[in-house]
Amino acid sequence: MITDDVIDRLKALLGPKGYRDDAAEIAPHLVEQRDLYHGKTMLVARPRDTSEVAAVVRLCHAAGIAIVPQGGNTGLSGGGVPNEDGRNIVLALDRLNRIRRIEPENYSLVAEAGCVLAQIQDLARSHDRLFPLSLGAEGSCQIGGNISTNAGGVQVLRYGNMRELVLGLEVVLPDGQIWDGLKSLRKDNTGYDLKQLFIGAEGTLGIVTAASLRLFPLPLEAATALVAVTDPAAAMNLFNRARGATNDQLSAFELMPRIGLDFAIRHIDGCVDPLPDSYPNYVLIELTSSSEHSRLDSILEAFLSSQLEDGLVLDAVIAKNRSEAKALWKLREGLVLAQRQEGGSIKHDVSVPVAAIADFIAEASAAVIARLPGIRPVPFGHVGDGNVHFNLSQPEGADRGEFLSRWGEFNRIVHDIVARYNGSISAEHGVGRLRREELGHYKAPIELDLMRKIKAALDPDGLMNPGKIIPEISESKSLET
Repeated sequence: MITDDVIDRLKALLGPKGYRDDAAEIAPHLVEQRDLYHGKTMLVARPRDTSEVAAVVRLCHAAGIAIVPQGGNTGLSGGGVPNEDGRNIVLALDRLNRIRRIEPENYSLVAEAGCVLAQIQDLARSHDRLFPLSLGAEGSCQIGGNISTNAGGVQVLRYGNMRELVLGLEVVLPDGQIWDGLKSLRKDNTGYDLKQLFIGAEGTLGIVTAASLRLFPLPLEAATALVAVTDPAAAMNLFNRARGATNDQLSAFELMPRIGLDFAIRHIDGCVDPLPDSYPNYVLIELTSSSEHSRLDSILEAFLSSQLEDGLVLDAVIAKNRSEAKALWKLREGLVLAQRQEGGSIKHDVSVPVAAIADFIAEASAAVIARLPGIRPVPFGHVGDGNVHFNLSQPEGADRGEFLSRWGEFNRIVHDIVARYNGSISAEHGVGRLRREELGHYKAPIELDLMRKIKAALDPDGLMNPGKIIPEISESKSLET
């Protein structure tokens, strides 16, 4: 029970600018991007620095109040939304938005959790460095949320996901202690790598307040092409050939089915078909180099010409300038946004071994069509790293609500196939609430047991983002029977 006295103490601690209690101001913190979850809270706390975060956590810990950490609230699994019971506070990190230091010579910077991703990208670029995490929500997502969900994006193929980009963390623990692990070392072999506990933990083990991040040389040259192929098998064959032929300078390799391009062209302003004819599948390829003399355009053109002669490539267009490259990327971004204009969409963010991508897409597509004739699979994504966004658009003319009510049914169909390929039911969007029960079905009992032991060791009272990631034991058993 959250008493008025505790709320008053929190408000006094935070000051007038440090909280929100008006219903209209709180409302955006209670709904996630896809409108699947609507929570409640008594207060949105907005501490201004790490010491205030720790003070809030200590007060809540003593009073037995649950805390829901929240960044930009751009997540896609419900991990940043409070539960419906309202027995919590939301702790928003937007005021922790300082870059504490940048060290170009060490290829690192230290940013607070509330820094917007685009802000970090721009600062790194101003020092001739690259922070490579790139997401559709980069103008509003915050780096603390990116870390807590182990975000991926379009450049994982070249640079890795968030786990590979974090050198150190500062974390407020569930009892209010502050762990200062903000090292900028590449090598530290002194026992457990504690930062990895909090990356991808979605705020269930502690609150990330700052991070030391890896930077890279700024790319000075890029070559981008949209390539038409017959099917995902041809796309993956092209990927394997491209890695060697381009000196492994691939930074992006994105699969896009024709249906996705049609959606984008139909609904998103500025999306146009760059090729004169229509083809079943496409790949968006981008090469980058930190040298101005890499001749990437020539390398890409020679490679695609040879694959055209071999019959692997059906057609291709190479961007002549940055403006044309942006137009090609707009198609990739547009197919994501346009799906909501086509009615209900059941989302799957999965990964399988790269060699199994084509077989998975074929098998999963056949399975869902057999279950519901007219359903429209839209498999796309960063297939060079094994990640497929296997989304399912409703049959044309179907009832949206009725279709979305079958989300669990299609989850089981798709995820069972993912499991047979020894894949993962969440490649980059996290678990949150959306996949919590599914995790209880697909994780090995020993893995779930270890996760629960870690949670119990760090957060024995279960006050940090309750109801996220880890399924209840009863849920796990019911799914296994």
